[in-house]
Amino acid sequence: MSAAMRAKRLVYLAHRWTGVAGCLLMVLWFASGVVMLFVGYPKLTPWERLGALPALPAVNCCAPPDGVVDEWHAAQVGLVLTTIAGRPQFVLQDGGRPSAVPPGGAREGPITLAQALAEAQAFAPGAPLHHAGMVYEDRWTHARSLDLHRPLHRIAVGGNRPGDLYVSSATGQIVLDAPRVQQYWNYAGAWLHWLYPLRDRSVDPRWSWIVIALSAVCTVTAASGLLVGVWRWRFRGRYKSGARTPYRQAWMRWHHLFGLGFGIVVCTWIFSGLMSMNPLEIFAPASRPDIAAYRDGVRPATPLQRGWLASPGQILHALRSDGFAAVELQWKTLGGRPYAIAYDAQADSRVVRIASAARVSVSPSWSPDAVMPAASRLLAWPVAQSRVLHAHDAYYYRRHAEAMNGALPRSLPALRVDFADPARTRIYIDLRTGEVAASLDRSQRLGRWLFYFLHSWDLPALLRAGRARDVAIIALSLGGLVVSVSGVVIGWRRLGKPWPTRNRKSQS
Repeated sequence: MSAAMRAKRLVYLAHRWTGVAGCLLMVLWFASGVVMLFVGYPKLTPWERLGALPALPAVNCCAPPDGVVDEWHAAQVGLVLTTIAGRPQFVLQDGGRPSAVPPGGAREGPITLAQALAEAQAFAPGAPLHHAGMVYEDRWTHARSLDLHRPLHRIAVGGNRPGDLYVSSATGQIVLDAPRVQQYWNYAGAWLHWLYPLRDRSVDPRWSWIVIALSAVCTVTAASGLLVGVWRWRFRGRYKSGARTPYRQAWMRWHHLFGLGFGIVVCTWIFSGLMSMNPLEIFAPASRPDIAAYRDGVRPATPLQRGWLASPGQILHALRSDGFAAVELQWKTLGGRPYAIAYDAQADSRVVRIASAARVSVSPSWSPDAVMPAASRLLAWPVAQSRVLHAHDAYYYRRHAEAMNGALPRSLPALRVDFADPARTRIYIDLRTGEVAASLDRSQRLGRWLFYFLHSWDLPALLRAGRARDVAIIALSLGGLVVSVSGVVIGWRRLGKPWPTRNRKSQS
């Protein structure tokens, strides 16, 4: 037997035996993928979180605790003024576990049951609540962003919108909202799609490698099946049956025909699912932005800056005068200059800066010229080019809330900065907040195409198509489902198992 014939036989054998189990997994993936188009994994989006907060009072609000101003300006602690359990509080983040401090007060201990219930009641007013215990991690709380808040208070919500709220034991804030109907759909959606029954913690190498291995096997199944399908198709002439496919048995025929019609889609979706796991860290960035250099905030506070930071009421009054009802203030630095980001209940934002000893300025965004000197310090390489985005591009775009990254605002305008480093890193800065929103080097941009594009068809132009895109994805998923279900039947029979719907007599 020639080497070519041996190679061809190996392809046939690989498709046959990897497909026995692989097709069952693909049935689960295609079916759950359709569910995920409409119901995402539970998360708390900025719009949900901010929408539940009351406007901060513009009068007599809210002196920060002693020493916090100096700590913040020395870049030792992050500073946020928000509302927790119905009262204004400062949230401090010093690089470790965050904490909540009432105005003029001291840092408190772990959040009590009563405090957790009060925060949940403010989020779900009028709903019956009960404390369902402390949870370190469960099926809805795998996100690594929750690690600093563990263990979590789980609050069961009744009434017209039943579900579970998870409250940080560090700050007392709601960190996750999981409505009951979303949980139910997730058993058939994301929870099944990502094989979460096999995952028991936020960082679980065993689960990661199981998913990588299964995805790799199914990629081999799909790719080898496409090759076999092409080899078995008569492009010239026909078989004795008069058909171009050699298969007369219904399941084999449908598997062949649908495999040819939808094989490329099956291959790309299974392969891109493998790429989502970043096997062997092939999409790891060569370098990361130096956020400390961008902020450049380690310097003594001037008397003017101390007075401004110690008087949130001045900021809130200026915002009210501008017609903006802030529900949260976040203090930041950019190039050594202090400023505040104000958010309202619709998650709209304003940039607040010091104008003089008696006045602050309120603007919808930073100017690119004001940001560019600090942006150039994000990497130790020269800037190759920069531009302002007034429309989303292929790497900086917004998804609907159900998507995996649907909680990312991706506001406009944005400043795109390309660096001349070996990895050709590209950084996006949200000018509405001054925050570094995304950083992608060459390998990460490749990963964007191999995962997000192939798996989700998430180009901005396609996302704007809305329901037309959804219909196309559902139609292709149904085609992939026929390929997979027929493969399951064929595999079952290959193992010598009688199909349950047919009696033994009719098979003889």
